[in-house]
Amino acid sequence: MPTYIVRTANLVLSEAQRQRIATAITEAHGGNTGAPGYFAQVFFEAAGPGTHFIGGRPNDVPHVFVHGLIRAGRTAEQKRGLIEALCTRVGTAAGIGHEDVWVYVQDIVAEQMIEFGRILPEPGREAAWRQGFSPEKIGDFQRAGVAV
Repeated sequence: MPTYIVRTANLVLSEAQRQRIATAITEAHGGNTGAPGYFAQVFFEAAGPGTHFIGGRPNDVPHVFVHGLIRAGRTAEQKRGLIEALCTRVGTAAGIGHEDVWVYVQDIVAEQMIEFGRILPEPGREAAWRQGFSPEKIGDFQRAGVAV
């Protein structure tokens, strides 16, 4: 499951902006990697005042940092499309220019992750892996309005 941490500096996001960013990340990830949308999770954090420095100097310009941990096995072209889409879509949703959005994506091999109680499948094998969800977990997804 890709995990994205969105950290803001000198910027307070509204609930609607957080929702648009989470949707943008989910769609960008799925559209560029082919992974199902229910795999994507997004966390938001805000850097406190006076805690963001650039070049050793305090920064007061609004910035958004997106750090994504994704399964290894994506091509360089897929990852380039992903980070470009993230930069554009997150900047638009946050109301800031693309020069103030920083995106980092890191690969982790599937066998080094457990999610939903099981080691993750290789990219492209999600459908078979999904069959192992318990009825309770599927119910959790349904109650949350997440398609699986």
